[in-house]
Amino acid sequence: MKTGFDAKKYLEEQSKYILERVNNYDKLYLEFGGKLLFDLHAKRVLPGFDENAKIKLLHKLKEKIEVIICVYAGDIERNKIRGDFGITYDMEVLRTIDDLRAYELDVNSVVITRFDNQPAAKVFMNKLERRGIKVYTHCATKGYPTDVDTIVSDEGYGKNPYIKTTKPIVVVTAPGPGSGKLATCLSQLYHEHKLGKEAGYSKFETFPVWNVPLKHPLNIAYESATVDLKDVNMIDSFHFDAYNEIAVNYNRDIETFPVLKRIIEKITGEESVYKSPTDMGVNRVGFGIIDDEVVKEASKQEIIRRYFKTGCEYKKGYVDLEIFNRARLIMEELNLKVEDRKVVVPARERGAKLKEQLGKNEQHPVVAIELHDGAILTGKSSKTMDAAAAVILNAIKHLANISKEIHLISPVILEPIINLKSKTLGNKITALSCEEILIALSISVTTNHMAQVAMEKLSMLKGCQAHSTTILSNSDEQTYRKLGIDVTCDPEYSSERLYYNN
Repeated sequence: MKTGFDAKKYLEEQSKYILERVNNYDKLYLEFGGKLLFDLHAKRVLPGFDENAKIKLLHKLKEKIEVIICVYAGDIERNKIRGDFGITYDMEVLRTIDDLRAYELDVNSVVITRFDNQPAAKVFMNKLERRGIKVYTHCATKGYPTDVDTIVSDEGYGKNPYIKTTKPIVVVTAPGPGSGKLATCLSQLYHEHKLGKEAGYSKFETFPVWNVPLKHPLNIAYESATVDLKDVNMIDSFHFDAYNEIAVNYNRDIETFPVLKRIIEKITGEESVYKSPTDMGVNRVGFGIIDDEVVKEASKQEIIRRYFKTGCEYKKGYVDLEIFNRARLIMEELNLKVEDRKVVVPARERGAKLKEQLGKNEQHPVVAIELHDGAILTGKSSKTMDAAAAVILNAIKHLANISKEIHLISPVILEPIINLKSKTLGNKITALSCEEILIALSISVTTNHMAQVAMEKLSMLKGCQAHSTTILSNSDEQTYRKLGIDVTCDPEYSSERLYYNN
């Protein structure tokens, strides 16, 4: 795989810049936008980026850092899901705490924002407190966003409890957007200044990249990733006016900057050191790009993947037609077609042939995968296994130079599993999923040396591209994610079943 990004250079540049910023204050509240861990979007659009670069950066500064995690009570109440892992926001908070501790980072507390006695939020708070984790609740800020005098008063930020911190850098993170990170930072700023302490605020947001052109595919890929939030990249007019320098930011930051600047000035009683929203950021990711052409191509491929993802979400009813059409317009802006993704045509062509052979009134799911050696293989669904499982077996056979005709898993192993699903557990879908097939393969290893050889090739699938002619099950999607395969799907269900097709 071609590399377009120098992760080591980025880590050094970023840590140096954060330390320079914190030297201006007794305490710096650093709002972390995007994913603190497993930033798979950044990894895909910046080949060479370490998906855990941010937490490794924090680990490097661990003696100076503690972490506050924010989660919006309404997101807990409606079981909002983090799309890339398929887990709810409250579970993501628990996972984040475990991961932070694994990197020897101090977790100060969890803040439940815009709390209004939501029952599910109360249960979550109990769960945290009974595991020894401090929990604070913040209500909606009175007067926000226009009445600055009320916002910066005991009726506004002052109504929130003060979170006691001991280290010079306080990282404020969250499982997703709209979790109340900014309000938490500003509330803390208010309390710190009332106590006579010099505290500052900065923002760490990877995208859009301020020193990359507005219409660069890397920045357009960010718009595609946030299509549901309706984010639009813009030239930061405040930055240009102050420094005569072009910088890219996004609409929400630019729109809220005048109010945010006034709030900070009201809190501190001094003129803000920030002349633009770009000034507030500590983002040095643009300086890590070492091959612009590689980054451009990777970003274009991400835009296509996001288009497919939005199409599937529209089919499932998660987003409306306006959002899907916006994803389409972003594709058209760069003259991209779905066929520019290499695995799409082979999957669709195999599916079309199966329809001709087996019947046009039914779906015949096919998954195609492109391996790192350039080979594109396909797999189709059968009574024994689904297409996602079939193509994985075909791929590892290819990598192990094992003939297609050889069965890696004996019927003696497969039949009892299928019988268990259908007869004992009463499942309507008896074809084995990808995870089930891999478990069966691991059992076969004890008696079949070729199964062992093939299984050892699974790690070689990381970073491969795949496409399915139908929407994958949640189970298959998660298994592909764990294997490191980037998969897209046509927005079509594999059958007419409603309940049993999810």
